Amino acid sequence: MTATAPRFGPSPSAPAVRRPLAAAALLVALVGTVLALLLGGAGPVSAHAALTGSDPQDGAVVATAPKEVTLTFSEQVALGDDSVRILDPDGKRADTGTAPRDLGSGSVVKYGVPLHAGLPDGTYTVAWQAVSADSHPVSGAFTFSIGAPSQTAVALPTDRAGGGVVGALYGIARYAAYAGFVLLAGGSAFVLACWRRGAGARPLQRLVAHGWLTLTVATLAMLLLRSPYTGSGKLADAFDLDGLKAVLDTKPGAALVSRLLLLGASALFVAVLFGGYAKREDEREKKDLTFGLAIGGTVIAAGIAGTWALAEHASAGLQPGIAMPVDVLHLLAVAAWLGGLVALLVALHKTPDIDATAVRRFSRVAFGSVLVLTATGIYQSWRQVGTWSALTGTTYGQLLLVKVGLVGALVAIAFFSRRWTARLITSGTGTDKTERTGADGPETDEADGAEAETDEVVTAAGGAEDPVRAAQLARQRAAVTTARKKRVRDADPERSGLRRSVLAEVGVAVVLLVVTTVLTSTEPARTEEEARSATAAAPASAGPVNLTLPFDTGGENGKGTVRMDIDPARPGANELHIWIDGADEKPMDVPELKIAFTLKSKDIGPLPVLPDRIAEGHWASSGVQIPMAGDWKVSVTVRTSDIDQTTVDKNVKIG
Repeated sequence: MTATAPRFGPSPSAPAVRRPLAAAALLVALVGTVLALLLGGAGPVSAHAALTGSDPQDGAVVATAPKEVTLTFSEQVALGDDSVRILDPDGKRADTGTAPRDLGSGSVVKYGVPLHAGLPDGTYTVAWQAVSADSHPVSGAFTFSIGAPSQTAVALPTDRAGGGVVGALYGIARYAAYAGFVLLAGGSAFVLACWRRGAGARPLQRLVAHGWLTLTVATLAMLLLRSPYTGSGKLADAFDLDGLKAVLDTKPGAALVSRLLLLGASALFVAVLFGGYAKREDEREKKDLTFGLAIGGTVIAAGIAGTWALAEHASAGLQPGIAMPVDVLHLLAVAAWLGGLVALLVALHKTPDIDATAVRRFSRVAFGSVLVLTATGIYQSWRQVGTWSALTGTTYGQLLLVKVGLVGALVAIAFFSRRWTARLITSGTGTDKTERTGADGPETDEADGAEAETDEVVTAAGGAEDPVRAAQLARQRAAVTTARKKRVRDADPERSGLRRSVLAEVGVAVVLLVVTTVLTSTEPARTEEEARSATAAAPASAGPVNLTLPFDTGGENGKGTVRMDIDPARPGANELHIWIDGADEKPMDVPELKIAFTLKSKDIGPLPVLPDRIAEGHWASSGVQIPMAGDWKVSVTVRTSDIDQTTVDKNVKIG
């Protein structure tokens, strides 16, 4: 029976067009130069935990049982009492079950797991799971052997930490949380900074309220799923009170609880924004309230953004004191730009009375957001990527390139939106063009006539004291008025063009938000390269090693030559081929052939190998485990008769 290693717990003029293009070209050149300087001179750093070493190493064969197994990580990790399990060939626990001991010192992160005494020879499996400093669960497994490799009933786990149904649900909640924050913060900012009359618009009210609700539900879901996401992987454990209590004691748990508290404050902010603020008519009082809401809203939004910075990539690795404020600014700029885009699109489609001034104000806000995103994005790219090879050779780097391409597409579409905005302003002089067009346009004559007729009927109905009929006709009048405004709005070519370009921006922005969310859960390029470097730390040999060893057993037909190939002659599994030629240089069969490897400098060995006969004078053995690099002594024992036997040896460099 096979066991599985367990899981754990109007058009602008030509100069006006050239100026934005020149500014954009200058910005692109500046970004490219700074990015080249940063990526070209970056030093090493970690931001997503990876196993960089172990003792015994993966695939090692040790002569005697070690007292403990040690694991070395690239950054600080959280390990529980049952985070590391060591299983013998039969699938039984070989460790003592005690919590891993912290053996780290300085920048070295190392933990030790004690083993039972007197372990028998065979292959042992080490399965581990931890939570990295940036809140992401990581896991892995490897094997080592005592004495010699053996068959094992333990199958290495193939599921990664944080996978399965729980991982999928947690990922959905992460996407929803980011989307909710963008709608909540960006929609509110659009109302306060661009279109204050929008506080009384129902479509914008619903947009911001839906953003708040989405972020709240997603945060609660992440809090409940956090325990099984980083532990057992079982959905039922989401309602385990002990697991929830343990989550609350962690940094990610504290960040999620803080987010919920800030969402309570944001609910009061939304109520004031769309309640008392929308109904306030005194301009002086409204101006003072606008200032207060802007300050309070910025503080709340920065606090919510800080809950991500506190528990994600920014909190681990290089310069966390700088990275976390930069991450907050990055998230706020994303919300102001993308959330404002969605709010503008809703306003253009659902509220015919939005004016060109609001569009122009948002254009300025969007441009400022792009500048902030560029500056913070350059810093984050340097911090998480570091080298040009990591930018193109890792998943994180490739996703980052996709994100940069999407931002470029978004900026290009925004350029056309600015042109439509300029046309709208020029033709409408910054006032409500919809109302003027509706008053003068020939397309509204029929609607105006219907409205006048409705007014007369309503007056007559009022004189006849028929309130039911009057209410019906009032509803008809409202419907006619709405239809008139919609026809006028749809007939406005500038407004229609702006609406189409903003819709395209929102489509690209949605894809950009998805890629950004994937980036936050992807192992940073620096750490991936660091793990590769650690894996390849042992120097590689130039290729297979070829040995020739003459022998003479002293008996009849006792002379010959042993030829041996060791491939690839590196630590780990190797292929061994042996040929024996007689004195006449023809293939020679012998009754017995044995091989042994010894590393005297580390007191390892002899490690025996019994090759299988393949053909006359040809023996082979696959999967020969050589535990580490060094100057190994290879001993070959040849027996040519019942009493004639000899052992010849030769030193060889492995690794």
